Amino acid sequence: MSDSEKELHQKLSDAVVNMDEEEAARLSNQVVDEGYDAYEAIDKGLAHGMERAGVLFEEEEYFIPELLMCSDAMYAGLDILRPHIKTGEAKEKFKIVIGVIEGDTHDIGKNLVKIMLEASGFIVYDLGRDIPPATFVDKALEYEAHFIAISTLMTTTMSGMGAVINILSERGVRDKFKVLVGGGPISQSFADKIGADGYSRNAAEAVRLTERLCTEITANR
Repeated sequence: MSDSEKELHQKLSDAVVNMDEEEAARLSNQVVDEGYDAYEAIDKGLAHGMERAGVLFEEEEYFIPELLMCSDAMYAGLDILRPHIKTGEAKEKFKIVIGVIEGDTHDIGKNLVKIMLEASGFIVYDLGRDIPPATFVDKALEYEAHFIAISTLMTTTMSGMGAVINILSERGVRDKFKVLVGGGPISQSFADKIGADGYSRNAAEAVRLTERLCTEITANR
């Protein structure tokens, strides 16, 4: 990757943190015009900026209004870059059901993960936000999914993730799905505690984790 491309990624990240929609759009158009990789620009630019904004929110330097303006800047860039993503050619089309757990309406992170998974060749069924645990199971069975991906940004709703896994076990279908969890308050230790198959801190890591688990699924057939 050239220095000029890295510099462009940094500027995209800064535009998101600075809540500058016009700059994010201008820089995204520059990525397209100069023939740089759109996926990399989202990952190392826009998503990176949103992660930085999330840290500022956790440190109480930013609050909900600032976070929303950061997300507006991110989406201004995403709208331009998304049509230029080179879709991954997965050997097999693995299916993923994704959503935000019941009680939580924060979906910026979930939306980023969805976009990057689709860009990597996965079929993604987006349930939306504030989704009851049983609905994750019902929809995963309906769509014959391989993965259930659940996110939350609130500590008060984390227990719903464990509830999804409990329902899978109660219905005797736990082995049919890989359950992935993520979001601000989630950790690897929490994922281990509830029996999830994987945890990721951000969208790019979620894609790598999912691809790794696909290899396991294929190998165990």
